[in-house]
Amino acid sequence: MSTSTSKSKPIVIISGVAVAAALLALVSYTATKPSSGGSAGSSSAVAEVSADPGNGVYPELEAYARRDAGDKLALGRPDAPVVLIEYADFKCGYCGKFARDTEPELVRKYVENGTLRIEWRNFPIFGEESEAAARAAWAAGQQGRFWEFHKAAYAEGAKEKGFGKERLAALAKEAGVPDLARFAKDTDGAAAREAVSKDQEQGYSLGATSTPSFLVNGRPIAGAQPLDTFTEAIEAAKAAAAAKTEGR
Repeated sequence: MSTSTSKSKPIVIISGVAVAAALLALVSYTATKPSSGGSAGSSSAVAEVSADPGNGVYPELEAYARRDAGDKLALGRPDAPVVLIEYADFKCGYCGKFARDTEPELVRKYVENGTLRIEWRNFPIFGEESEAAARAAWAAGQQGRFWEFHKAAYAEGAKEKGFGKERLAALAKEAGVPDLARFAKDTDGAAAREAVSKDQEQGYSLGATSTPSFLVNGRPIAGAQPLDTFTEAIEAAKAAAAAKTEGR
């Protein structure tokens, strides 16, 4: 996990979101500060804070889920009872760990049965290569290959090879992007820059200072937490959504 300081313009958010932003900033810091053993990047300190399904839920944040059937950077049914929003960077090692070890299990257990929808938000915080990889992922998505690009970019050892122009083209080819000329054009285009900037601004507005950061039906989670943390959050959100439906 890594931290970043926002250079974006101030965003005015309602009080409930402001509280959640403070929480997410706090747990992001806790997750990234050195542990007592001296190793940086430990997420164990935040697990107890963010794993309790009964705390830290902010209904206002549920509105951040787009639920757009045409969203090419999303996976799962638009009407799924639970939406997990992921703010991540392709140069982030902890993001890669989540993508390889945890996300596939969530897809198998919850996306495939219609319980969960995963919505990706590009949140590049490592400079030019992060920005370029985010735009490339968006461009791959315009040809229906975002998740294939995502898998290739997060493969073990992929980030160590960097995300220069030639490397991004190679990843697009590996992901099966059909029109590589269009991919290159889209990657450098204004639409890609605008889409990435929109996602980035949303992350900063929530107080995210590290990657990966998540929202599960309005509950912030910071860091590549263990699978059980996400399972508990999803199950709690699923139960809450069912209760809300029954109460109508």
